[in-house]
Amino acid sequence: MVVIKPKGSTYFSLGLIVIALLAGLIFILRDFAYTGSFGLWFYLIAASLITLVLLMLLVKMLAGFRFITAGRDQIIVKLPLRGYQKAYPIADILAWEEEVVLANKKEFRQLTVAFSDHQSIRVSNHEHEAYLDLVKYLRKKVAKKEVKNKKA
Repeated sequence: MVVIKPKGSTYFSLGLIVIALLAGLIFILRDFAYTGSFGLWFYLIAASLITLVLLMLLVKMLAGFRFITAGRDQIIVKLPLRGYQKAYPIADILAWEEEVVLANKKEFRQLTVAFSDHQSIRVSNHEHEAYLDLVKYLRKKVAKKEVKNKKA
């Protein structure tokens, strides 16, 4: 039984960034309300930009928060923030692909699994624990459905 869950260190560091952005937004709005030391255009642009980045980061964090269990010839996907849980038999896997990208002398791996009900999941080695165990499980159970990357 392989359990893939989000890495705590990733969510901790992203949480610190969210807190820093929120503190910056509060500082800018407080400065606007009490001192107004900059022009109105600065406050409008800065507050809008920080809010946009903050919302995008929160959506990324919340959408990626999932638990995947692979074993007993099935894959169970749990999205606790949505209250969603679904078990997919191995036969429901249409295809899966592992992408490997080298960036800044580090290897980034992402696994995409497509199911017969037109749903898919993506798991990466930087954001999830037990990534390699899931790849080994898929290679063992459904090796024929792996999409091979073509090198140009």
